Amino acid sequence: MRSYDLTPLFRSSIGFDRLMRLMDTSLRSEESSSSSYPPYNIEKLDEETYRLTMAVAGFNEEMMTITVQDNVLVVAGKAHPDDEDVQYLYRGIARRAFERQFQLADFIKIGNASLENGLLRITLHREIPEAMKPRTIQISKKASPAKNKLIEHETQ
Repeated sequence: MRSYDLTPLFRSSIGFDRLMRLMDTSLRSEESSSSSYPPYNIEKLDEETYRLTMAVAGFNEEMMTITVQDNVLVVAGKAHPDDEDVQYLYRGIARRAFERQFQLADFIKIGNASLENGLLRITLHREIPEAMKPRTIQISKKASPAKNKLIEHETQ
């Protein structure tokens, strides 16, 4: 097990605190949590669209919640109690409660979510505001001094 200390980066950078916290949280969660339930994929569909796919067999729409707050996507599932009259000889299908958190970049918006054949699919879009997009500035020819000559009003 490796241990990384990001303290020197915190001391020598300004304005990157969110990125540093994200890295620190990611490293700590990998070390402390070996659970990978439920498994998931993150796909890049095009330059502005992503899809998160989670394998949630045994869960339906009423058992799951999807929330977004402060650039964090949280997918949680609560399993209903099993029938008490069922006796399992072997139980290999996990139906335990889960909560997965995903840090979202700025300007990422949640599109839609669908559940089909035990796969939860969440579409995400990057929507950059017009004010943040690059724009082209027209370069005008230098105007001749005669056209821009100011007329001064003489008072006597």
